[in-house]
Amino acid sequence: MIKKLLIIIITTITLTFSASASSDGELLLKKNDPKEVKDCFEKINRATFGFNQVLDGVIFKPVASVYKKLPSPVKSGVSNSLDNLSNLVTIPNNILQGELSMAGVNTGRFLINSTVGVLGIFDVAQHLGMIEYVKEDYGQSLAKAGFGPGCYIVLPVLGPSTARDTVASTVNFFGGDAWYNVTVRNETQHFSDIDYYSSKVTGGVDFRAKNYDSIENLEKNSLDFYASVKSLYLQDRQQKILNSNTVINTQDDSDWEEIQN
Repeated sequence: MIKKLLIIIITTITLTFSASASSDGELLLKKNDPKEVKDCFEKINRATFGFNQVLDGVIFKPVASVYKKLPSPVKSGVSNSLDNLSNLVTIPNNILQGELSMAGVNTGRFLINSTVGVLGIFDVAQHLGMIEYVKEDYGQSLAKAGFGPGCYIVLPVLGPSTARDTVASTVNFFGGDAWYNVTVRNETQHFSDIDYYSSKVTGGVDFRAKNYDSIENLEKNSLDFYASVKSLYLQDRQQKILNSNTVINTQDDSDWEEIQN
């Protein structure tokens, strides 16, 4: 009951603020300007960043280097399947942001790709003319509702985030992520918690493999790797909130294949 009430409160607040604050594009741009995001916990963040680098070197980088060598159809199938699952978070956020037509399109994409596309392995919906899939999350919904990012935070294992996005991500564990619901919270005959956590680990490996060379080059050429990652992440996050494809400052298409929170 408490969990359901929390979801209702968050949804109500989001919808209330979205009627005013999110309509002001300039305010939205200013609030999410990377230069305005304070690194309140820099010492802790740098320590966590260092821990994540060690973890990356021991686990994710070696696994990603092997994953990169898999045949392209296999890697595409994995990416498509992960994108299909992320629809379960994107669709409710389309609704929260008032993007009802996109919610309808993404619902159609999910149904088609989950069935005809064999659990999302094949992006059949794209071949049927459905527009390109764009991910949304609860952090973006809160941003468009007028909530600022707060302080920059580096999370263990998960990496860069902000105070707002860290809080928003907890919504998934209170019913905001249907995939989490049918695996971890309510294990069914067909799915269990191992399916959920496996998908998250696979997503991390897929991301690392896609950005393998970019990350290596960025680390090699950066005077301060931590600062470079923070800058790129916040720029990318701003673009996603604004639904913009505009290149910002030093960011270009080769910097990140796709940054996931």
